Amino acid sequence: MSVKAQKSNSVKILERREQYRDQYWHKKDPIIKDRLLWRAQTFRHLVHLLPGQTILELGCGKGLFTKQLYQVSRGENNITAVTFQEDLPQTEMPASVEVLSLTAIVEQLDGKQFDFIVAMDLMDKSNCSWLLQQVYKLLKPGGQIIFYESNPWNVFLQGSRLISGLFGKKDQRQLLNRTELYELMSELGFVKVFSVFNDFVYAPLTPKAVWVLRNLSIILENFPFIRTLAGSILIHAQKPAQQLATPKVSLCDHPELKGAISVVVPCHNEEMNVGPLVTQLMNFYGDYLHEIILVDDNSKDNTKEVIKKLALQYPLINPVFRTPPNGVGRAIMDGYKHATGCYILSMDCDFQHLLPELRDMFDAAVQGKDVIVGSRFSRHSVLLNYPIQKIIANRGFHFLARIILRERFRDLTNNLKLIKREVVEKLPLSQPGFSINAETGLMPLMMGYTIEEVPISWINRTPDMGVSSFKLVKVGGGYWDVLKYLWKQAAFNKKSVYHRKARVNRPMTVTA
Repeated sequence: MSVKAQKSNSVKILERREQYRDQYWHKKDPIIKDRLLWRAQTFRHLVHLLPGQTILELGCGKGLFTKQLYQVSRGENNITAVTFQEDLPQTEMPASVEVLSLTAIVEQLDGKQFDFIVAMDLMDKSNCSWLLQQVYKLLKPGGQIIFYESNPWNVFLQGSRLISGLFGKKDQRQLLNRTELYELMSELGFVKVFSVFNDFVYAPLTPKAVWVLRNLSIILENFPFIRTLAGSILIHAQKPAQQLATPKVSLCDHPELKGAISVVVPCHNEEMNVGPLVTQLMNFYGDYLHEIILVDDNSKDNTKEVIKKLALQYPLINPVFRTPPNGVGRAIMDGYKHATGCYILSMDCDFQHLLPELRDMFDAAVQGKDVIVGSRFSRHSVLLNYPIQKIIANRGFHFLARIILRERFRDLTNNLKLIKREVVEKLPLSQPGFSINAETGLMPLMMGYTIEEVPISWINRTPDMGVSSFKLVKVGGGYWDVLKYLWKQAAFNKKSVYHRKARVNRPMTVTA
């Protein structure tokens, strides 16, 4: 077969795969709009999308996913949507979206290169190697790809294919399993490759069952062995680059927040992380910053020296050097005492990759919310390769807390919070360790302040990460102490600010 004939045949396979997928979405997926929004949010969080970066969507079909990409990117990114069918999507697209019908990929894109390439259900054993070679050419150095593919190990898919075959409707797709996808990406020269099982919200399902399945999916996607039965496989890979610098772009959208944010960062043995975090904070949110309070919690490495150098470089840095005893709770409380901005943003030192997602938190602040929490367990959060022990502990704690406190919330115990300083000053914080995160989340809720949970991502690119059960038990005791204290105050102390009668006339909202 000639090279030209091979290209033509490969594009025809892409066309068939695209048509098959669109028909399935239209006829058999009752929640396709929500599903594609989840996937668009996942894409945004996985690559930590910044304004001005370019996106190529392969196999756009009728443009359903294209619209969701445009929505989550705030219209700040140029999107090229490619269909391998002759007919272009009939719906009108925004000016920043270019829709093309291609019979060849690289040639018709005229040598363009993109920061990101995303596709769904296009990889076929018969043409996958050729397709990825074209994708590699279309990526900028350091560019990333996000593909979603059907999981051939899914038992419902296997059953459906068996039944269809009995009626003469054989599924012609040649699906690749997770191991094959990973090995193929690596062989073609991609780096930072990872593939994970994703999405347990699949047929047979009803729209009413989606809420339960969506919440359960977060657990099942990270549960050993069971996760292999997921409906999809999510694949990420990156084109190598000699030097990859994050674009310097301001994400400050709200003039009213200028100079209003005090950032509190507890640091313990963080000499490698604190510098990049400060640099990115200044790059992305320099106009918002009132001060950056770096709290060295008696580090044993060179964190203290690094903080001193940063303080000389950036006048906004306010260093705090603690004396023993140690404890992240003590470090956060000391940081709060030094904060003088209108809002206090608390975060861990290794959160620099999440900084683009803080825009959503600042959006909530200008809407008047008192407390904004970065939620790992929102329906639009991304949680990949998260330790299952921590998921079970977190979900168990929040389930019981909702029952005991009789309030609605999803994930209030993460140390990524944006809180009005006047709220922080009224919190009687006491926990010396990680359980202070339960106090800073639950106390404002029980005092009647408005709280919004904003989706964030947590992505561990090596699935073998484990968590000591002893450490979970040791740390968990403080969380239960906080819950027990709040329950007693709410139920029995009529003079307490947490008591239900004291809160009855105060507005209280929680959104997620």
